[in-house]
Amino acid sequence: MRKIGIAEILVFSILFVAVIGLATASSYLLFGRMPLGEFRGIILIAGVIVLIYAYALIAYRLFMFFIPLREGEIAEKSRDEFGYHIHLLFNLILFYSLMRSGAIPVPLMRLIYLALGARLGANTYSSGIIFDPLLVDIGANSIVGQFALLVPHVIEGKRLAHYKISIGDNVTIGAHAVVLADVSIKDNAIIAIGAVVCKGTKIGPNEVWGGIPARLLYTKSSD
Repeated sequence: MRKIGIAEILVFSILFVAVIGLATASSYLLFGRMPLGEFRGIILIAGVIVLIYAYALIAYRLFMFFIPLREGEIAEKSRDEFGYHIHLLFNLILFYSLMRSGAIPVPLMRLIYLALGARLGANTYSSGIIFDPLLVDIGANSIVGQFALLVPHVIEGKRLAHYKISIGDNVTIGAHAVVLADVSIKDNAIIAIGAVVCKGTKIGPNEVWGGIPARLLYTKSSD
């Protein structure tokens, strides 16, 4: 794993302090003069927390617009590595806590993943964890089961890379399944509970895969 440098930490710290400042000021402007009685402090703090995440999403997406996550290998000391480390800090400090908590309703998590850049079709939801949402594309009427993981990044020692995960329509990813980088899953496929789909696997339409590592179990009828 590569070390996050001082420059990345400094840039993230500046962005984070700006986010906290904006959230605090906005919460005071919205709620500071309302007659909230003894709940005033609680509401102000809750407002700050919600606004921190809202402004952090905006700051994150703006930063990723200028230094986007790219598919492929990431060279050491490169501009792409710098952008990745800022992306990682946003996730480690802020967003992973939302993804991993399990406390946020699934429909609300859909909105959060969309805000983070995931492409999710109509009626598609995840109660699992979508890492690097900017590199995940899921079609319509698909479901990612509870505690399943979609992992577009590759971290192997000092090797660092990103490859998209592409999932079609009407796909079911079972609970606790793991889908790794550069995986393509076509329409109507099923990934069994607890399966581990290895990097670069291509799963065809109507196929059912399971096991560790995942393998083709059978192909469903297209009826």
